[in-house]
Amino acid sequence: MKTQPYRPARPVCILQAGSVTGQKEKQGPLGKCFDLSGDDRFGKETWEKAESEMQRLAVGIALRKAGLRTDEIDALFAGDLINQCTASSYGLLSYRIPFLGLFGACSTCAEGLLMAAIGLGCPAGAMERAVAVTSSHFCSAERQFRFPLEYGGQRPPTAQWTVTGSGAFVLSAVKRDIVRLSEEYVPVIEEVMPGCIVDRGVTDANNMGAAMAPSAADTLERYFKGSGHTPDSFDLIATGDLGREGTAILRDLLEVKGIDITKHHVDCGCMIFSETESDTHAGGSGCGCSAVVLAADLLPNLRRGVLRDILFVGTGALMNPLSLNQGQPIPGIAHLIRIRAVPKREFSHKITEEISHADAP
Repeated sequence: MKTQPYRPARPVCILQAGSVTGQKEKQGPLGKCFDLSGDDRFGKETWEKAESEMQRLAVGIALRKAGLRTDEIDALFAGDLINQCTASSYGLLSYRIPFLGLFGACSTCAEGLLMAAIGLGCPAGAMERAVAVTSSHFCSAERQFRFPLEYGGQRPPTAQWTVTGSGAFVLSAVKRDIVRLSEEYVPVIEEVMPGCIVDRGVTDANNMGAAMAPSAADTLERYFKGSGHTPDSFDLIATGDLGREGTAILRDLLEVKGIDITKHHVDCGCMIFSETESDTHAGGSGCGCSAVVLAADLLPNLRRGVLRDILFVGTGALMNPLSLNQGQPIPGIAHLIRIRAVPKREFSHKITEEISHADAP
């Protein structure tokens, strides 16, 4: 099994990001950070159409902030939780950007960034710019995976609340794009590590944290072994959406292996909702959870230099309604992205050379 992370052959930076959420997320601790928040319908007649609209809006916001047109984007990596990822295919239909559909469950944000970084980081220069986007919606997820809201079922303490939100990211391997950035630091994807499927026999759809935590532990153990880094090498280790239940399990699993991440670890599912005020039980989940936290909180802190080097580990439960109905266990997956805040001045010399060469007669 490969334990070394993949390093893009050329720098891949996250130019800009867009975040769109519902009202419950707006009322949480990060509410002021999101680009746009609306009611759960977003002017549409169904929750599924509302989720598509969130993706459309998030991509538009990210492109506008990056100052790029759709015809300047080489590929769009997108996915969601609805069967066959229809929230993405319908929501992004109008953009006319080459589309690559993904399914990584709640790890889709990290998977999209990983795939875009591999494509953009190729030394042959197959792509120059890409967009990664994902979304989830509480009502559409409940209808598909658990019970219709009208049923009024009780939620156990281990249950998480699917985030209504969408996060979109514009990535570029074009150094001249950095000229347009106003911040002092540039978020660069330094390394990526795809996860392995891990199944520990969890069958409870109301305990996603327990299903996903073993895969997060597996990916982090492989990364630390292959890279030579330790948890103390990073300002932050952010997992996707394990929630409070999965967070405790992850830390215990790694402690057994002699790896202590407690001082540096945060979980997006614990960050997005207030433990005391939001009534979301074990915290947040869904594709949109880690996506909007990364877009609205982690990346801005990297741009300001508050964070300098982080690991972003998107976690997902690889199930569907049929597998749940048949009582099959829920496998987990966790994809790792290392993002470093690189001082903009490190690019300035090369950028000046490129511009001078381009402008030469």
